[in-house]
Amino acid sequence: MAFFNFGDMTKEEKQTFIAHLEELRTAVLISVVAIVIGACVAFYYNEEILAAIVSPLSSLQQTLIVTGVTEAFFVKIKLALYAGFVMAFPVVVWALWRFIKPGLYPHERRYVYVLLPVTVLLFAAGVLFSYFGILPLVLNFFIFIAGENLETLFKVDQYVSFVTAFTIPFGLVFELPVAVFFLTKIGVIKPEWMKKNRKYALLAIVVVAAALTPGPDPISQLMMAIPVYLLYEVSIWVSRWASKGKTRLSQTEGDDKQEAER
Repeated sequence: MAFFNFGDMTKEEKQTFIAHLEELRTAVLISVVAIVIGACVAFYYNEEILAAIVSPLSSLQQTLIVTGVTEAFFVKIKLALYAGFVMAFPVVVWALWRFIKPGLYPHERRYVYVLLPVTVLLFAAGVLFSYFGILPLVLNFFIFIAGENLETLFKVDQYVSFVTAFTIPFGLVFELPVAVFFLTKIGVIKPEWMKKNRKYALLAIVVVAAALTPGPDPISQLMMAIPVYLLYEVSIWVSRWASKGKTRLSQTEGDDKQEAER
C-alpha cells in the first residue's frame, strides 16, 4: 500500500500542496471568524433568542428552571455559539466554495452559483421544519408520557441542548439533494446506483439519525429518519434530472476525444 510522503513530491507538487493548505486555512479562518462575530451578535440578543427557543415549551404550559449558579450564563454562551453558526452559515458555505472553486470546470462553477443560494435556503428550511413541525410533536409526546402523576420540570441547559442538537442536524441533512446533484454532475454517483441501494441507504439513515438526535429515545430518531428518507427519494429524482446533462466524466471524455483528434 502506498502512503503519502511529502518528501517524495517534486518542488512544483510541494508548492501546489502548500498552496492548497493555505487556501484551506483561509477558508477555516473565515468560517471561524464569521461564527464568532455571529455569536457576539447573538449573545447581545440572547433574551430574544432564548424566548424563541422556549416558545414551543411555553405553548405546552411548561416552564424552565435553573439549578446551578453558573448554569444560565453557560447556557447563553452555548446558545450564542449555536445561533452564531446558523447566522454565519452562508459565509461558511461561501468559504467552502472559495476553497473548492479552483478544482472545478467552468460548467461546474455555473452549477455552484445556482446551488449556493439553494444550499442556504435548504438549511434554513430544515431548521424551521424541525422547529415548527417536529419539535412540538416530540415535546408533546414526552410530556404526555410523563402522565399526571409526575411533575415535569425542564432544566434550561438540558432543554437548550436538546433543541439545538435536534434542529441544526435537520438543517444539515436537508442539504442531501444539493450534495446528490453535485455528485451526479461530477460523475461520482448515478440515479441507478441510488435506486439499487435503497435498503442500505435506509439503514445508514437510521444509524445517522440515532447518532445526530439527542437522547436514546426512538421517537426523535424516527422523527428525523422519516423526513431524511423522503429526502433520499427526492434526491433520486434530482440525480436522474442532473444526469441528463453533461457530467464531469462525460466532459472529460469529450475533452480527451478532442485532444486525440488533434
